[in-house]
Amino acid sequence: MTSPILLTGGTGTLGRLVVPLLRDAGCEVRVLSRRGHEPGDGIEYVAGDLLKGEGVESAVDGAETVLHLAGGPKGDDEATRNLVRAASRAGVRHLVYISVIGADRMPLGYFRTQLAAERAVADSGLPWTTLRAAQFHDLALKVVQAMAKLPVIPVPGGLQFQPVDPREVAARLVELTLGGPAGRVPDLAGPKVYGMAELSRGYLRACGRRRLMMPVRMPGKVGRAYRAGENLSLEGATVGKRTWEDFLAERVS
Repeated sequence: MTSPILLTGGTGTLGRLVVPLLRDAGCEVRVLSRRGHEPGDGIEYVAGDLLKGEGVESAVDGAETVLHLAGGPKGDDEATRNLVRAASRAGVRHLVYISVIGADRMPLGYFRTQLAAERAVADSGLPWTTLRAAQFHDLALKVVQAMAKLPVIPVPGGLQFQPVDPREVAARLVELTLGGPAGRVPDLAGPKVYGMAELSRGYLRACGRRRLMMPVRMPGKVGRAYRAGENLSLEGATVGKRTWEDFLAERVS
């Protein structure tokens, strides 16, 4: 009997795409979730909380490979350290982690916690693989939808994104999980860089709406970092195929 692959964040946006791909590859899957679920179709659920360190030991027990996708607005570094400690004691042979492009360059708390989590994985003593990905199309959609509710859409100058389709990220993660430990692999980004105005106009066209737009300036270190494109990966990245326009045609139109 083969050991299960432990998946954290298996019920999230990315995890829900990864699970069926692993099952199609013939893998047994164990999902660590805050809430219990009934097992089925080769999927086992273990209740636990990474941030509190609860249930992690039992989740990693018997798993040779761990795919760590769980994340939130804060605490990802501590949650990852808790997972790493348990995985080390369990003798895990491959730890795969998803991070974000710009983790080592963007002066924002979220990016700093991602970098700290990356370091926890790299310093764990376990064989590891880390993939940095761009923001998902789904996140970009939430942002422009919220802005489109305003009578005038603010457009921060220099704020650019390279949105990527989460299905392409899921497929790449499964490929990495089934392969050998590779350390830090090339980033995965979308096929095109968009300014906020382009993202907003694309969304408005897709849903047949109009809004005025007002340029605004992002001050301080964060503004300078975005204007310098520190959240982008323009050289050496693996580039996805699905564009923002493709995504909107499917999701919004």
